[in-house]
Amino acid sequence: MHTPSVARMYDWLLGGVENYDSDRQACAELLKIAPSTQLLARNNRAFLRRIVRILVEDYGIRQFLDHGSGLPTQDNVHEVAQRAHPDCKVAYVDSDPMVLAHALTTLHENKGTLVIPKDMRLTGEIREDTDGFLDWKQPIAALFVSVLHCLPDAEDDKDPAAVVRNTAALLPPGSFMVICQLVSEDPVVREGVTRLMDVTTHGSWGRVREPHEVRRYFDGLEILEPGLVDVVDWRPDTPPPPARNRPTDWVEWGGVGRLTGPV
Repeated sequence: MHTPSVARMYDWLLGGVENYDSDRQACAELLKIAPSTQLLARNNRAFLRRIVRILVEDYGIRQFLDHGSGLPTQDNVHEVAQRAHPDCKVAYVDSDPMVLAHALTTLHENKGTLVIPKDMRLTGEIREDTDGFLDWKQPIAALFVSVLHCLPDAEDDKDPAAVVRNTAALLPPGSFMVICQLVSEDPVVREGVTRLMDVTTHGSWGRVREPHEVRRYFDGLEILEPGLVDVVDWRPDTPPPPARNRPTDWVEWGGVGRLTGPV
């Protein structure tokens, strides 16, 4: 309760109530460095809803693997997917104890969901835990939506790029990788937010990156139109805001890649 959690901070930014005073204080400090943080969180959630619906309706996806799923909120992945097609299945992966407690309580009656209490970097174990629930011979959409900035750089398979690459290597052809994370061209924002979040979460954080670093996550994938962009520009349902109304400190940046062969 006294150590801020990224999942609970995100819940507060979205207007949720599953958070503590420590989370709200951390958000207040974060907003001092990057005032657009709350807007970014809402834009990111809208992107998640949009991409799940599009993958189901336009690409026939019926299986989702959601990494770092966060606290259950309105329009969770399974709700969006199952509205578009009732046979959709969603496996949620998270290691936050509060997230797991809420997810197990909320989702236990939905046969199309599975909760995996694992660190998202344990790709092989996640594959084993979902065997029998997901059909690994059919296309799967792996979601890494606004979570990779929570992972620090590493020299082994725990590096974010390695996690993405290892996950893609397990997926059958025709699957999709949905990836976005917080990026900034401003070194003051990158360093300030990274330092604040690392301290407040007691090391449960990675770093704010630059767009070219996120681009390498898509190596070997066919990138869907409109390419890698600020998520508000990824096939928006309504006209995106003009430049003068956009955040200038940082953005949620990424897109969708399709596996057409081995990665």
